[in-house]
Amino acid sequence: MSIEKPAPIVEAPPAPSHRADRVGTVIRWILGVLFVYMGLSKAIHPELFLKLLRQYELTHQSLVLNSIAAGLPWFEVFCGMLLLTGVAVRGTALLLLLMLVPFTLVVLQRALAIADLQHIALCAVRFDCGCGNGEVLICRKLVENTGLMLLACWLMAGFGRPLAVWFSLGSKSAEK
Repeated sequence: MSIEKPAPIVEAPPAPSHRADRVGTVIRWILGVLFVYMGLSKAIHPELFLKLLRQYELTHQSLVLNSIAAGLPWFEVFCGMLLLTGVAVRGTALLLLLMLVPFTLVVLQRALAIADLQHIALCAVRFDCGCGNGEVLICRKLVENTGLMLLACWLMAGFGRPLAVWFSLGSKSAEK
């Protein structure tokens, strides 16, 4: 009579969706911290942010500009906090995308105008775009914003659920 040894238990590597969720969680935290930081840096100095907004010449309506300067920073902080806590992640990522796309296009438009006016290459253009990081090279900012948009798209795909408050409070069916 031979006694068979039980097969050793080998843990399988996490499924791709688990890895994608973990990566999504890190992305969620990075975007959350970034937007809280950017929003607070504008909210602390609203007059400076208003001056930067005026440079884009989006509108000459004082009420609209003042409303944007007063509200947008706190909206960014709010979106960042939602991402950090994991509440409404896909909707928040969509909102970030809806902020990033037009902002990136406006920055590009202003950079092209400066490059044309000063007869310099686009990547040599440098100005304070209003992000909270001071004066930046615009090509670097455009690449950075494109990366942020891709990260927001990753979250919109539904990844980033681990350690999210929303899914911790929900039922088991919400975690699937």
